[in-house]
Amino acid sequence: MTEPQGIDMPNDLTTAERTMWTSFEHGRTCDLRDSNPLLNDPFSEREWGPGRSVRADVIAMLLLSGPPARPGRVCALKLRGAYVTGKLTLSGGTIGPYVELTGCRFESELAFPEARFTTLRMVGCAIPRLEAARLHTEGDLHLPRCRIDRGMRLTDAQIGTDLLINQIQVRPDRRGRAIAADGLSVAQDLQAELIETYGEVSLRGAKVGVSLSLRGSRLRAVEGRHALNAPQLTVERTLYMTRAWVDGGGDQGATPPFGIANAAGGRAPGARERRFECHGGVRLDDGRFGDAVDLHKARFVLSDARREELSLRRIVTPELRFTGERPTQGRVVLNGAKVVTLIDLSTSWPGPGGLAMGGFVYENLVPYSRFPLARRLEWIEAATPEYAPEPYERLATVLRNSGEDADAREVLLAKQRRRRETLPLAAKLWGFLQDWTVAYGYRPGRAALWMAVLWAAGAVAFSRYDPSAIKPDEHPVWNPSLFALDLLIPVINLGQDGYWRLEGRWQWAAAALILLGWILATTVAAGASRMLRRG
Repeated sequence: MTEPQGIDMPNDLTTAERTMWTSFEHGRTCDLRDSNPLLNDPFSEREWGPGRSVRADVIAMLLLSGPPARPGRVCALKLRGAYVTGKLTLSGGTIGPYVELTGCRFESELAFPEARFTTLRMVGCAIPRLEAARLHTEGDLHLPRCRIDRGMRLTDAQIGTDLLINQIQVRPDRRGRAIAADGLSVAQDLQAELIETYGEVSLRGAKVGVSLSLRGSRLRAVEGRHALNAPQLTVERTLYMTRAWVDGGGDQGATPPFGIANAAGGRAPGARERRFECHGGVRLDDGRFGDAVDLHKARFVLSDARREELSLRRIVTPELRFTGERPTQGRVVLNGAKVVTLIDLSTSWPGPGGLAMGGFVYENLVPYSRFPLARRLEWIEAATPEYAPEPYERLATVLRNSGEDADAREVLLAKQRRRRETLPLAAKLWGFLQDWTVAYGYRPGRAALWMAVLWAAGAVAFSRYDPSAIKPDEHPVWNPSLFALDLLIPVINLGQDGYWRLEGRWQWAAAALILLGWILATTVAAGASRMLRRG
């Protein structure tokens, strides 16, 4: 094609390209749509006529070395309903003009690696593939409602403000990745709401300056890949993997795109709920989240056969909202995670074998709805196929710090009962005895009751016995009730023990009372000291 001289328009441009050229100089929208709305869908099988075709080389010429703006105007490429033929290559280029392509269809992939834009918006476009590694934008990158057939690559891209890909549909590349964005940096929000992907979304080491929203999205993995692979992800505020309220109205050309009733999760009149769904493994290991990780009403479909996991290993966040649907297969892994506040539902956690939380640290528990202690103990049992004391001790500490002392004692009692299952037979029998008598010391009232029973029994027994004094001239008046109590209570002397000579079975009865008294009194004292320390 003929190269332009200075600011002259090339001679071999088509009518559509001339219109685009002139619109670029004036900063106007070049609208090549058909008058029949049925012929304007870029995703349909209908062919678009030559009157709507523009060459990718002409677009590249405009963006990289196009004419200056007309007086009083600003250059901008605003193109609607165009069929772009050839491969649009802007690799390594610096594109100063504003770019907005709406409802366009591309014949070949877009090659933007290491290109620099001010702002780039492609709305509702059909794109074979987007190759944009190390792309740099000063402003936004918007790709709402686009369909990309062979994946998009944004590895190490730097977005100056927002990255918006709401309602995008992306199919995988030959390596099974739908979105490859390892090392991506977004200065503000990454909005990926209501998206549909059919391969791995890879965000390894990505950084988001504000929030990352996947509300209402559906991610589907391919064999051998995760649905979401984002270890070492950093989000300064909140990661949303929650529901969205969707309506069917709105302006097709608007950005942010139509279809999201309320980005904050509220419901608009006539809107329907769409959950976040993930079919395949999720990896968020070592992530850092400044405000929260929100999984409200999320649905994770995992496979035992493929050992798929919702992996939250070693994440750090002030708040984890685990209030989604219970995974029926796979595992939820929280090993080493550190959370300040855990908001959860009893019906959200998987059953035995489906949960791992070794070294999981949380400071506050806020159930989203009623979460009985019995279910909370089942939660720990599900995470510990083999006995481990740490989850019980962590739960007891959190309950005690929140003032629920009785529940904390129940948790520690459950820990002792679980530990008993791992002991040899003799120790196990001794454990049963401790449990039945004094509940391992975690129910001191039971020990006090046993002391009362033993005192009464001893008083009745010794009332039928008239012992002789050790020293006939030095002894108090025989009092069977005080004598039994003196034997039971260690340390304290009530003036009866040590003055009477016991013989035969009465010696054994006294020895039994002394031994039981030491055991029970120690239990009561330990329980009392725990209550005083908490006070």
